[in-house]
Amino acid sequence: MKRIIIVRHAKSSWKHDVIDHERPLNNRGGEDANLVSKHLKAYNVNPDLILSSDAVRAKTTAEIFISNLNFTKKKVNLIHDLYDFAGHNLLNVIKSTDNSVETLMIFGHNHALTFFANTYGSKTIENVPTSGVVVIEFAIDSWKNLESGHTSFSIFPKDLKH
Repeated sequence: MKRIIIVRHAKSSWKHDVIDHERPLNNRGGEDANLVSKHLKAYNVNPDLILSSDAVRAKTTAEIFISNLNFTKKKVNLIHDLYDFAGHNLLNVIKSTDNSVETLMIFGHNHALTFFANTYGSKTIENVPTSGVVVIEFAIDSWKNLESGHTSFSIFPKDLKH
């Protein structure tokens, strides 16, 4: 059994004159990442491996989640191939994950994450929003054999705001 926790980076700021890869989070992005990650704590997720796009907005989102989830001994592996919007590189990264990893957490970008959730999950999701989390479980022993799984839950910022 394998499980993947996909997290779309938090809302980024367009106020800075930087290339796309270097865009930081805006205030709402930080707030939403904190809100969702603190809610995720109740699910007792404990990834064996955490991978993130090397884009500033994804790295920062990962740092917020790791801090709030108390993953004190966890390190984020930054992978440029996760700076992917179509999903091909995302799929290659997942399928090349070592089989000793049972639970994989990935911080990345849309449209790749929504495409992945809808292709491999059991629930149709129109759009994984910024700071959104989708967890999918797979009845496989090897990441190379990735096939359709079961969407166990999702957490989106709008669902936590009353």
